[in-house]
Amino acid sequence: MDRRSGLRGAICRSCASSNCQRNSRSSLPTFFDFAKRAQWPERALPNDKSKLIICVFGGESDFPDVLKSTLAGKDIREHPIEVRHLQSSGELKSCHVAFIRVANGNARAALAQLENTNVLSVGEDKEFLSQGGMINLTLEGGGVRFELNSAAIERADIRYGRHDSPTSRGDQETSLHNKTVRALKISSQPLYPGIAKTMNLRGSVQLEVTVKPDGRVKDVRVVGGHPLLADAAVRSVKQWRYEPSGRETTEVVKVNFENE
Repeated sequence: MDRRSGLRGAICRSCASSNCQRNSRSSLPTFFDFAKRAQWPERALPNDKSKLIICVFGGESDFPDVLKSTLAGKDIREHPIEVRHLQSSGELKSCHVAFIRVANGNARAALAQLENTNVLSVGEDKEFLSQGGMINLTLEGGGVRFELNSAAIERADIRYGRHDSPTSRGDQETSLHNKTVRALKISSQPLYPGIAKTMNLRGSVQLEVTVKPDGRVKDVRVVGGHPLLADAAVRSVKQWRYEPSGRETTEVVKVNFENE
């Protein structure tokens, strides 16, 4: 089974059984969290009652059907959520969050429809971020992990990060603070270690990151933080990519782990 097939299973590629439906519901909040952490410009949500539209482009109807059921009646900052299953890329501009379910580098045409829009694009293909996508889902350690293309998110005039809305009880989260003169091109949230969840371990890890002129991470040094959390933070940050610069630089990164 390839990595993409495994991801489809994790987010319910087929929900014929009740067990699959229960498992899919545990990963569906990922899409709710993406929308919750994003802040669109006023023109995209002009008033408090404007609908926040989460779209699934392509694929079978099983996943969007479960997504509709799971998010029924929910809202984000008073914006009612509407889930749509699209088969035409021309409809993508009507969305606020668009999950593009095409593989093998074929997302380019769909992403082209989103140029100069305020749509948060989500994919599940290794080429998705390099083609201009904003959030890419991958499977790691039996869980769904995501990587961010910060530059693409900024170009869409979307602010992405934590807001004042409370986190659901039982969620384990990481948040990032990057004190740097170099912009991030691609970043990924560290996985919250399973043993840290069991121990109810929380806190922050501070890192000094040496970045090569081409934007790749050369070295990561732990300045402070619990070793269990530090290991997860270092493994994630090593995969980051910064904007190129004329020289090697040192960046300061703070990763917060919370078990609420």
